[in-house]
Amino acid sequence: MNILESSSASIKNGQNQYRNSMFEKVTVDEYNKRRNRMVKNENFIMQAKESKTLQELNLTDDFLFDVATEELENCKAIIELTTGLRLKSLKWKSGQKVIHNLPGKRGVRLDFIAESEDGRIFDVEMQNRNEGNIPKRTRFYQALIDAPILKSGERGFDKMNPLYIIIICNYDPYGKKKYCYTFDNQCKEVPGLRLGDEVTKLLLSTKGENKEEVSKELVDFLHYVTESNENGLPDECDERLKRLHESIREIKASADMEVEYMKMEERERIIRDEGKQIGIINGKIESVLELLEDKGEVPEKVKNVKKSHFFI
Repeated sequence: MNILESSSASIKNGQNQYRNSMFEKVTVDEYNKRRNRMVKNENFIMQAKESKTLQELNLTDDFLFDVATEELENCKAIIELTTGLRLKSLKWKSGQKVIHNLPGKRGVRLDFIAESEDGRIFDVEMQNRNEGNIPKRTRFYQALIDAPILKSGERGFDKMNPLYIIIICNYDPYGKKKYCYTFDNQCKEVPGLRLGDEVTKLLLSTKGENKEEVSKELVDFLHYVTESNENGLPDECDERLKRLHESIREIKASADMEVEYMKMEERERIIRDEGKQIGIINGKIESVLELLEDKGEVPEKVKNVKKSHFFI
């Protein structure tokens, strides 16, 4: 008997003991409460995101953004359209995708990090879910990007490059209906006095409504990332956005890329299916345990199931 069969058998055993030994009446409210709890648990686990075809992907989708930003010209266009800067050239920053921390400490995988000809560093990230941790996430990114710049024993801090951390959010991180929230360190006591650490953090929102306060190039780009096709491309838009769109069109038309995307989708589907099965088991375990604990009788086998690796 495998672990899954053992877990199911233990659940049934607990359910049978409950049915056979608990004959007292249960109020309608208590019954509905318990039933709704079970339904809620199973419905939550059964929710799975709808699959898209490669042609339906937008830049807000990890796969398309990751593939598109493997091209430096696309990265250069994204940086220029979001910051308003003009860059002569751009190169990959060493270790551009993964930055390792000290052994045993958390590292990070970046969407892309590049360096301009004059030494400015740009870290650009796409963020779909509002997990409420963007401020401290940017602090962590900055620390890991800055740490390798100075070598052990090196004096002074002149080699610390200007840094731009750009987070493209498919939501409004502050609910102020702005397309762009720009942060740098300033003195609270002296208005306008900047710290001068040359770190700028841009939190961009695809949900902004203040077109009159920002550039048309930024607005067009942020709209395009949510609808990365011909419909999302304005008739009159910046040439850099047109070139980015052409690159996206080529990616979506590539048979090789279609195969890569299908492989990734299959891997994710398998992981989701396994997660749903484990989640359903855990939901049933939780419900049985709560029912039995209400009566003060929890079979030892069911307790052991709770300790198994299925319980997350």
